[in-house]
Amino acid sequence: MASMRRPPIGEQGARPTHSGVPFSGQPLGMEATEWQLRCELAACYRLADMYGMSDLAGTHISVRLPGPVDAFLLNPLGTFFDEMTASSLIKVDLEGRVLGGAAERLNPAGFVIHSAIHMADHALTCVLHTHTRATIGVGMQADGLLPLTQKAIVMQHVTRYHDFEGAALDPGERERIVRDLGPEGRVMFLRNHGALSVGRTVAEAWAWMYRLEAACRYQVDGLSGGRALHRLPPEIIEHTAAQGRRILGPGGYAEVGALEWPGLIRKLEREQGSGYRT
Repeated sequence: MASMRRPPIGEQGARPTHSGVPFSGQPLGMEATEWQLRCELAACYRLADMYGMSDLAGTHISVRLPGPVDAFLLNPLGTFFDEMTASSLIKVDLEGRVLGGAAERLNPAGFVIHSAIHMADHALTCVLHTHTRATIGVGMQADGLLPLTQKAIVMQHVTRYHDFEGAALDPGERERIVRDLGPEGRVMFLRNHGALSVGRTVAEAWAWMYRLEAACRYQVDGLSGGRALHRLPPEIIEHTAAQGRRILGPGGYAEVGALEWPGLIRKLEREQGSGYRT
């Protein structure tokens, strides 16, 4: 386990683990921070479904809990994203022992993928995995995400790739997932399988995945038109990529997840109510 761990990058270790929208009303005996993260994670599931990034009861999103015990929250297998609640989430440690929730509904592939990141970097609190038409489509293409749009170019510095090894049931794959993500990766194509995003908060991981999904949809649409593409010159790609580092990174005016999350929570509650935080 220790060999997988890496130090936090830059300012990441100093940021709070939650996304800034407060949630009260935790059950008796539960720490307020755990309830906060449970509510955020349940909201993230609902938002992923709302924005077309769910796959029935497949795929998974996790958040690491602070405290003396290395543990994270994960969805119970069989619960759809649009019905996830804060209290229904499973708590599991890094050895796969279920500490709370329905042990028989722990997704073994979900455990392998998420425990890989949570073992390796405590600064990356949230891990989000999807199977969407657009990200799988681009992940099947040999060249991956192409620098054809602003959305794709500003993400180049955080985009990574992991080759398909079959269903993620082998704990040995965890080291290769961490290796391929690297210290600066924030989104990763799981080739021929899906996509993964990580963040210092739930908000950041969700917003990175939203951006990746949008960039992939644009690419699939552009390539399907059957017409010659307008290719950008290398100097413009390099300039835009550098802008992306400044704009989207820590302290940037559009730091990923920092501005969007409160509005997303308001939208979720307008359209679905507050049932996710029960």
